Amino acid sequence: MSNIVLAQAAEAAVNINPGLAAIGYGLGAIGPGIGVGLIWSAVINGTARQPEAQGKLMGIAWTTFALVEVLALFGIVIYFIASGG
Repeated sequence: MSNIVLAQAAEAAVNINPGLAAIGYGLGAIGPGIGVGLIWSAVINGTARQPEAQGKLMGIAWTTFALVEVLALFGIVIYFIASGG
């Protein structure tokens, strides 16, 4: 009995409306956008306070920027999987 319920739930999860998937991706893209803004604002503030640390700050910033952008890429992959196309 529980296998039938799980199969029906899995089938319902696959048949998500593409419009709903697009809204979900749009909401999911807000997080990486805010994250990128916070990363670069911290680099600007740090460079303004301590200009000799700019090289070290830029290395850290590019690393964290790449990690945040990977989250956005995961979001678009999940959007395509959820929308079925």
